[in-house]
Amino acid sequence: MPKNTKTVVITGAGRGLGLELARIHARQGFRLALSDIDTESLKKVADAFQQVGTEVLALPCDVRRSEDVQKLLDHCVDRWGSLDRLINNAGVAVAGSIDAVPVEDWKWVLDINLMGVVHGCHAAARIMKSQGSGQIINIASLAGLLTLPGMSAYNASKAAVVSLSETLHAELAPWGIQVSVVCPSFFKTGLGRSLRCPDAGAASHLERLMQSSQLSASAIAEHIVQGVDHHELHILPHPQGAYWWRLKRLSPGLYDLLMRRVAHKQYQHQQRKNPK
Repeated sequence: MPKNTKTVVITGAGRGLGLELARIHARQGFRLALSDIDTESLKKVADAFQQVGTEVLALPCDVRRSEDVQKLLDHCVDRWGSLDRLINNAGVAVAGSIDAVPVEDWKWVLDINLMGVVHGCHAAARIMKSQGSGQIINIASLAGLLTLPGMSAYNASKAAVVSLSETLHAELAPWGIQVSVVCPSFFKTGLGRSLRCPDAGAASHLERLMQSSQLSASAIAEHIVQGVDHHELHILPHPQGAYWWRLKRLSPGLYDLLMRRVAHKQYQHQQRKNPK
């Protein structure tokens, strides 16, 4: 295992994509500052890395709390002297029509998916500016680029992360800070555990889509690290996702027609389930 002095902070590192990203960085010799709201999973992960000789700092963190995120980054710098890479990975999912999803769930998903990333970027920018270097990787979703009906809350949270990342890509460049945003499609991850959805059928459908993906969390993590190493702004691990994004940009009218068809199918499904 290579040894160097680089450090990476990863939120939501207790399982899924965050854990796979930690594994790749450990193999590359990074010192790991890991966080998760699930303290039990976080401890198991940290212990496993320590047993193989990886330098690990594990700190429970609720990304909704700016002070938690600041504390995590400060601990990393206090212990190792620098913050080379921040991966804002923690996230949750909400599905359902605009009138079915409670406003409380909108606040919940925006608080974690958007403000959690804002808290990370806000704290990291100050540190990295003083260093004159650093990398920020924000995990968004293909939902941040596309507009699948029935996913308005989740789509909006991830679209905001894409916009934030594109803004910071230019804004922080003069300080030598690189920003990337990752937009994967469905893949096997632990996101379904946090899913809030008023329609059990829709929740089952989303879970099937995640389980049917040909790309694992490990493969997605490999794509991410490769994209970051090549200084890519938009990282789209799924070729099909990249195709749909190009279609939306090149033929917005056709894309809108296709999304209307999806919405109409969802309407017909609801009508069959709840006939008047």
